[in-house]
Amino acid sequence: MDNTVLLRAEAELVLEEARRQKAERTKTLGSPIQLAGKALDICVEGNSAWIAENTHVAKKIDLESGRVLQIYRGHTAPTTCLTFYENDRGTGSRRMLITGSWDKASMATIKIWDTDTKALICSTVAHEDFVKCLFVVPSTNLLVSSSSDKLIRFWDLTDILERKALTPAGSISAHTRPVECLSGVAESSTDATLMTADTMGIIKIWKLKKESGPQPRWRSDLQDTLNQHRTRITEILHGAGQIWTASSDETVQVTSYPPDPSVTKPPPPLNHPLPVRAVLPLALTPLAEPYVVTAFGDVIRLYDVSTLSEPEILGEIDAHWHDVTAVKLWMRTSKNEAGQTRIEPWIVTTSLDGTIRKWRFSELAASTPENPVGKTEATVIAPVPEPKGSARSGELTEEEERELAELMEDD
Repeated sequence: MDNTVLLRAEAELVLEEARRQKAERTKTLGSPIQLAGKALDICVEGNSAWIAENTHVAKKIDLESGRVLQIYRGHTAPTTCLTFYENDRGTGSRRMLITGSWDKASMATIKIWDTDTKALICSTVAHEDFVKCLFVVPSTNLLVSSSSDKLIRFWDLTDILERKALTPAGSISAHTRPVECLSGVAESSTDATLMTADTMGIIKIWKLKKESGPQPRWRSDLQDTLNQHRTRITEILHGAGQIWTASSDETVQVTSYPPDPSVTKPPPPLNHPLPVRAVLPLALTPLAEPYVVTAFGDVIRLYDVSTLSEPEILGEIDAHWHDVTAVKLWMRTSKNEAGQTRIEPWIVTTSLDGTIRKWRFSELAASTPENPVGKTEATVIAPVPEPKGSARSGELTEEEERELAELMEDD
């Protein structure tokens, strides 16, 4: 008999029991919205959360009530990522949801949906393995996708309403490991900077140029390669002359880009006791404050980075009973008794524990593991019955559990 199997099984049982006990202790923290499955990606807009769920669908959920407002069905495997595209060509503006998945049989698809009607606009076989990230470069009509197949592909969105599938517009094959995340900025309607990051910890920075012609393609020129992480980069964000990255090497790092000649010594990394899954620099959000929220394991942490050379931990919450998958800002809009609009910053987190949780920013700054925010809250928002014909329940087959584990692993 293989003793390693017995040892692994025993360790898994111990972990399962610890999570069960923690689930009971934390069941009311952050006014959790219980999902039918697990959110693998999330966008927060207004008072709604848009999630890519492992139950093969994307959903729009009201963050106040937990009510499912829209469901987008069509993928045949976990929906792994999502983003948006605004099309203002022709009459009026059309807002579209873009989702990525791995629809089995070596077919990873990208689907585009009308957010008003929920109609599927087009579906494209885009990669040979999980679509890991989708990124729309504003003002260029360019969609960039990355995948576990190590490729980055470009797609032209210009006339998407008139097509049945996305039009290929170039690709990059310079990475030797799966490309987990993307970021960038448009410099004009024909020029952009793109940042690509892989599971080896490599960041590549590209200048993109749109060629001319009836079916123009995008040319990519490598500008720089950054090697400050030892392993998988889990998130990359760019803005205000900085690149923020989270990594499985247990650090968050910030790099000046373009390089600042006046900076002779890079800021120290934000060190964590576990791999870091997500980073949210609030200076790059509408809140525009010198704070950073990070997620490692099932914990979220708040830093004051007003002095980058001496970052300070302000708060920490043992927020979920399973790994956090994303951290986003929610500018919660509400009205007081006088009918006046109030906007308040909250932090929204998702986790493999199957919940979305919400944390008032002012309380997060004062939280500690011993006195967590929301400790006295007693509200759990259970799954609201979904519209007729909704997606399957949260129960997964053994095959789907293996797919999810493969999707979440490092390489």
